[in-house]
Amino acid sequence: MQKLGFVEGDRIRIRKKTDSSVVVYEGIIMPAASRNVVIKLDTGYNIGIRPENVEIEVIDTVEALKELKELKKGTKERKQSTIRKAKEGLPFLSILSTGGTIASKVDYRTGAVSPQFSTEDILEAIPELAQIANIKGKVIYSILSENMRAEYWRKLAAEVYTEIKNGAEGIIVTHGTDTMGYTAAALSFMVRTSVPVILVGSQRSSDRPSSDATMNAICAAKVACSDLAEVVVVMHGSTSDNFCFIHRGTKVRKLHTSARDAFQSVNDVPIGKVYYDASNIERIRFEFLSAYTKRGETELELSDQLEDKCCLVKFYPGADPAILDSFVEQGYKGIVLEGTGLGHVSAEWIPSVARAIKGGIPVVMTSQCLYGTICDSVYDTGRDLLRAGIIEGEDMLPETALVKLMWVLGQTTDMEEVKRLMHENIAGEIKW
Repeated sequence: MQKLGFVEGDRIRIRKKTDSSVVVYEGIIMPAASRNVVIKLDTGYNIGIRPENVEIEVIDTVEALKELKELKKGTKERKQSTIRKAKEGLPFLSILSTGGTIASKVDYRTGAVSPQFSTEDILEAIPELAQIANIKGKVIYSILSENMRAEYWRKLAAEVYTEIKNGAEGIIVTHGTDTMGYTAAALSFMVRTSVPVILVGSQRSSDRPSSDATMNAICAAKVACSDLAEVVVVMHGSTSDNFCFIHRGTKVRKLHTSARDAFQSVNDVPIGKVYYDASNIERIRFEFLSAYTKRGETELELSDQLEDKCCLVKFYPGADPAILDSFVEQGYKGIVLEGTGLGHVSAEWIPSVARAIKGGIPVVMTSQCLYGTICDSVYDTGRDLLRAGIIEGEDMLPETALVKLMWVLGQTTDMEEVKRLMHENIAGEIKW
């Protein structure tokens, strides 16, 4: 790149002649593993252009851009919290960044993706957000989502509560996709919200040409300005850039490792769809598919107590019941089983289940089938489990049941009250 007169981070303008016209592209130089010149357009998308037969003009050097940024900030140090000049008539949203692919970029030396973008970087990469709302940004964590844990959920819930208390009209949480369902469920139970709380991520990092980050973030911002007042996940609804689904935070799961439409509602229909229009964000529209809680229908409340010592155990053919016994011996306070079909484990597991429950440890049964509901009264094994005191997890996703049990045990240790709360539909987690 240096031979061409520019370096990574410079802003350039490229003029490419065609048979009938001249096409002009403008953007920031990105790292490139090939000989193509890769630039990030102001729309957030990347394009690669061969440097032959084009005119390239450097508009701003990376050093000049950095200095301009520092002057705008009034400091030479990047701050953890940023807010742009308010625009009259636009709502106020808070973006809380936790990391993940949407806040990541590729290290082209290793090919690995790591969380390196701050909230300010996200705002700069997706300038359309500033047309939708007045944005305040804060970095809570910069981690990949496999590193998320219960103590981080507590801090995040407290931050969401504080931002709403301080006047935010909507919250956007940027999050890694792999454990987004867990965090969405945790916030659904811990924060009784009076405004939209949107979790959003991307399957491909923001500096990849096929990134879904821009569309997901813009749709999330639109939902954050709506009349919805629930914790939801907003992600691509198809492999194309045509719409996003709005998923209830307790009923959503990532069902594909890499597809852009990986997130689907399970045992529920999505709350709605957001139809995207890249050419004009004013034409982005909603279609609501099911009932939802609206602004003004609930009072803001924080209940962030969680019992960390809960586990999710998957049963499989031939699994040794000593697996369950070991969690009891290690002092775990609650256990969720992911059983077969209607909610079963083998007969040899039942004594271990009974001992755990007799020892004051609630055991909740869910199904590896995901779709459908638990019913342990059909077969002998199920009836034996019911006699042992198993709590049926209804149609909850196993991970939602785990998070709910953690939250319930944070509120009470009385076994009857635990059973009652696990059967109560608190945040849309039970539909059947």
